[in-house]
Amino acid sequence: MKNILVATTFAFAASVGSAQSETLDVGMSGGYFPFTFVKLDQLQGFEVDFINAIAAETGDEVNFITMSFSGLIGALEAGRIDTIANQITITPDREAKFAFSQPYVFDGAQVVVKAGNEATIASVEDLSGKTVAVNLGSNFEELLGELPNADEIDIRTYESNIAQDTALGRVDAFVMDRVSSAQLISESPLPLALAGKPFSEIRNALPFRDDAEGQALRDRFDAAIVTLRENGTLADISEKWFGTDITVAE
Repeated sequence: MKNILVATTFAFAASVGSAQSETLDVGMSGGYFPFTFVKLDQLQGFEVDFINAIAAETGDEVNFITMSFSGLIGALEAGRIDTIANQITITPDREAKFAFSQPYVFDGAQVVVKAGNEATIASVEDLSGKTVAVNLGSNFEELLGELPNADEIDIRTYESNIAQDTALGRVDAFVMDRVSSAQLISESPLPLALAGKPFSEIRNALPFRDDAEGQALRDRFDAAIVTLRENGTLADISEKWFGTDITVAE
């Protein structure tokens, strides 16, 4: 498979010898800390633990496949992966194409600026006349495009380094989900700061192809997510990575 790295394979035996056990290809970027990232050559993060926990419930085997974020949707459409675990936000356009699981992360779109510029860009209204970076293939370009002052914002799409370019002053700000932004600021040496409050509610879920097979797989994952909510595993995974439960709506 070109340009796709099979990062690692996890086998689970919740249903040892089950005839219904499958090997599922789960796509992720491996570059979206703390949800999915590589440290000491090991793929880890909230999404990895989340999928591992689901597989432990369903008895499936999982291949985590990493690729650029911008290629994940196309890989799912082409059948090269079975789902995406990379904080995929439910949007009307995506709902028209895919069968989504129930949301498992509730968040908000957040503007981040170079530390010291919080007063200059204190709200989305202050983005007028500014250059704003977003990750290529993310829904944040769409969310910015829905703002009343969208025509006045210079939106630039990046494969990576949006945080670094903001810290260096190459762009005025970037937009990411609030959870990842806050975590990035706490863990990174880059001089960054949150600018104002989140400006859009985000519900993240797992997308599947909208056919009989994809819908059946979605239903199996949904049943596992319900169990993980009820037994506290989902909340525990969130507490491990964020120190709070981001898996429930406020």
